[in-house]
Order: sequence, then C-alpha cells, then structure tokens
Amino acid sequence: GHIVRNWKVRWFVLLQDKLLYYKIEGGKKEPSPKGRILLDGCTITCPCLEYENRPLLIKLKTKTNTDYFLECCSREERDSWALDITGAIHAGHPVQVQELHRMKNSFKLLDNISLHNIVERMYDSSTGIKLTRNLDQGNRYKETFTGSALVDWLISNSFAVSRFEAVTLASMLMDENFIRPVGTRSTEAMRFSDPSEKFLDDSTALYMFAENGKKNTSSKEEVQFNISELSGTIVKQGFLVKQGHKRKNWKVRRFVLRADPAFLHYYDPTKEENKPVGGFSLRGCLVSALEDNGVPAGVKGNVQGNLFKIITKNDIHYYIQASSKAERVQWIEAIKPL
Repeated sequence: GHIVRNWKVRWFVLLQDKLLYYKIEGGKKEPSPKGRILLDGCTITCPCLEYENRPLLIKLKTKTNTDYFLECCSREERDSWALDITGAIHAGHPVQVQELHRMKNSFKLLDNISLHNIVERMYDSSTGIKLTRNLDQGNRYKETFTGSALVDWLISNSFAVSRFEAVTLASMLMDENFIRPVGTRSTEAMRFSDPSEKFLDDSTALYMFAENGKKNTSSKEEVQFNISELSGTIVKQGFLVKQGHKRKNWKVRRFVLRADPAFLHYYDPTKEENKPVGGFSLRGCLVSALEDNGVPAGVKGNVQGNLFKIITKNDIHYYIQASSKAERVQWIEAIKPL
C-alpha cells in the first residue's frame, strides 16, 4: 500500500502498456480497476532484496519515481511475471524482447568474473547475503543460506542474468571450496556430476561458507587477524602444484611460507591482485612426504610424483606436488620447525 504500508491480495492483469489490479479475483464485478501502473518508462528489479523476509518480490519504479512492490506466491511465478512485464515494458523494441527470452535460457558468465570478489561481496555486512538459522530433519544450522536465496542474490548483484547461470556460478563457488552444503538435500545433490544438479536452486537446500573460503568481514577483530596472518617473516616461497578440495584437479599455485605467526598461504599466479586464494595456520599441523610408488588414497588425477601432505589441526588434508625430490625435502624441512 502507498499510504498504509500493509500488504493486500490483488488480481493483476497485464496489458501491453499497463498493469491493472483489481480487488476481486477476475475483476469482473468491478466497473474499474483499483489501480494501474503505466509501464512506459518503467524500470523493473527482480529479484528485489529490499525486504529481507520477502524473497518473492518484484519492484517496479515508474518514470514519475513511484515505487510498487509486488509479491508473488513462488519463485517460478515471480520470474514468469517479471519476464512478461519486462517484455511489455520493451514491447516497442522486439529485438530487446527476443534478447530477454534468449538470456533467460542462456549461459555466458562474465569474462572477467572473480570468485574471490563474489565471496567478498557475499560477506559484506550491508549488501551481502543474509545468514539465518535453519532446521533440517531435526538439526539446527546457524549462519546458513538457502540455495534459492543465493541464486537470487547473484542475479540481484549482476553476477548472473539467469537462474541457470547463477546455479552454475554457485556450483563453481562450491567446487572451489568457498561454500559447502549442509543438511540432507544439498549434501545428497553433491553425488551428481552435472554442475547444474550439484547445487540446488531450492528453498529447502542449505549452504554455508566453508571455513577456509572465508574472506574479510566488517569485524575489526577478524580484519586484524587476517592482516596478522600476512605480517610474518617470509621463510620460503615458490611454485608448487596443489590438489583442489572438491574437484580434485591440480593447479599451479605460488606458495608463501611465513613465520611469527606461522602460516602457509597460496596465490593464483594468473591473478594480478596480490591476495592469497587460501591458507592456513601451521600450528598443530602434520607434514610428511608421500611415497612415489603408486597413487596414495585421497589423491586423484595427473600425479607426477614428489608428493607431500599437510594435515591441519582441523583434519583438512592438503596434497601438494613439488617439481623434484630435492624441492620436496626443502619445503618439508622449512615447514617442520613452524
């Protein structure tokens, strides 16, 4: 409502240039509509995340700067209305309408998209994804978000233009261990090989930030802690090959070993920004060489040998390949005292 900010059920009829709404379903018993929204010069926002407890909103802003918030009954209904309203807004431009329908079912991620940038934005205290408590089969999970909430957030923040695109992007975040599934539905989906099935665009599928994917937040203590991680004296650095946690693929990373405090960080050499893509404290870790005769359990893919393993105090296993036996010995001997 415009005067009293309450929510009322209305029957909507979409015409080519306007959106009419009636008090009674069908509008047959009313001589005239309760109101109308002229679509000429209108802008549409969907998904609209301005109301935290109303994820099914469409926002329309008229050319006279009047805001209308319309709530649908499901995400499918919301997206269908949004597509048709957008088509009506651009009705005089058939090429744009065709492009909208093509984008709905297309997949083309932005060329320069950065998963680290997405995660940093997700952690933003004001514009990031909202973390809530959720219940799944009697288990309570703190600081989680649903699959459909993340898809909405990715589209709303222009990281994706369609739900299919957002699901694929969310799957990439999961594969790179930035987020992880919790609860029955999302965990079971991990057994599918198709990226679009691993991550569920569903309001009952739960996810949370993975601990080693966590980025700086607005908390001053956490920012200081992250800065202190990188403030130690560099003991050793160089290029090694690391196995991923989810995909189990091997990627070249630049490793930096620091003392006081003792941390091992790794960087993506293809990125210009000098920010680690991962790292961990060496306190309580175990480091050991792995034999070259055969592939050890937990290791997959193209293994050239010269492997060593680091197990953190949280029982996270890192498998790393050096370029030679001598280099492997050097790294292990440098890590052990720390």
